[in-house]
Amino acid sequence: MVFGDIYLDEHLHWVEGVCNDLGIKALEPLWERNTEDVLRAFINEGFKAVVISGQSRSIDREWIGRPVDMQFLQYLKTKPGVDICGENGEYHTLVLGGPLFNGEIKITASEIVEKDGYLFLDIREFVIHERARVPQGGDVPQLTTI
Repeated sequence: MVFGDIYLDEHLHWVEGVCNDLGIKALEPLWERNTEDVLRAFINEGFKAVVISGQSRSIDREWIGRPVDMQFLQYLKTKPGVDICGENGEYHTLVLGGPLFNGEIKITASEIVEKDGYLFLDIREFVIHERARVPQGGDVPQLTTI
């Protein structure tokens, strides 16, 4: 099973334990990568995501519901103590689309909710736009290695 952890040992030990119990191998392709490089590659490869939650002490309200893009990356670099990829739970995202998917989610109605020091994007409505499928034997997008 593939996981996206980057450097939290407790996550690594947990997923390895669960996977061992299930008799499968845990893969951590991003392990010990530079978090800024990881986020830059995600953006540059054409993935689309939005910020759906954040600790109010770490992420300003105006960023909830906004895209994960280079502007967001630059904003994160101005926040001392905030990990670029939110590895310590500073923020969470929802991937809406990208080169590996057959469609894209469009959020059409949402509201920001604050509770116990956290901001959340309450998604009320969405639509899924399907993309034309790649014909059998056709080219499949290749991702660059970071």
